[in-house]
Amino acid sequence: MKDYENDRRHWIKFESLQNFRVKGGGTIDGSGQIWWQNSCKVNTRLCVDVKVVRLFVAAPENSPNTDGIHVTATQNIQISRCVIKTGDDCISIVSGSRNVKATDITCGPGHGISIGSLGAGNSGAQVSDVVVNRAILTGTSNGVRIKTWQGGSGYARNIQFQNIAMNNVTNPIIIDQNYCDRDEPCHEQASAVRVSNVMYKNIKGTSASKVAINLECSKSVRCHEIVMQDVSLASQRPEYVEASCVSVDLTRRGIVTPLCSPN
Repeated sequence: MKDYENDRRHWIKFESLQNFRVKGGGTIDGSGQIWWQNSCKVNTRLCVDVKVVRLFVAAPENSPNTDGIHVTATQNIQISRCVIKTGDDCISIVSGSRNVKATDITCGPGHGISIGSLGAGNSGAQVSDVVVNRAILTGTSNGVRIKTWQGGSGYARNIQFQNIAMNNVTNPIIIDQNYCDRDEPCHEQASAVRVSNVMYKNIKGTSASKVAINLECSKSVRCHEIVMQDVSLASQRPEYVEASCVSVDLTRRGIVTPLCSPN
């Protein structure tokens, strides 16, 4: 394996050749067993105790699927003082992640800071104990987001978004439990990833969308223990912003604007 440390995706590679021909028979022994043993499908160990500090990640705004930092199957990770400008999520946190702390994050352009997506293809997902503290998001297509597919299972719980500044952000606060990232429509399903114990605290700034707070939870598995404290979002343009809440148990503390009624 040490012979492939610089490039583990290619076994034999041909490039920049013309009129090249290989003739003859024989057998090539790929010695694949050591690779199979180290495959993530066999060796399921998680990353543990990871620290990411002062990382700068940049990609064009129109570059597809360019997540800045993608956290998966990781426990005890600290991300701090990072600047991320990409065409997808600045930070995405997906299944198997626990005890994730992101502090002093500058994000934009991009799709914001996301938990998920979770539960694709009727799969199970587990994300817990996530803290996003002190972040500045500018011109992103989402702010702080939790996104799950219908038909999934498992949970996203014990999540805190706090001390966040939004500058001209579309969907500053969003829970989307009807996420559907494909061309054909996604059919309604009864099961869902359970979202609970989520705190939004001291989040202020401007929204580029009319709906600044959008909590669209599963009709069959309500979002529980969702708390908003000292949240103030205004329109980037001279108009009022709105809040929309579906199938969510919501508690408000301090001044929260815009308002939506729990239902």
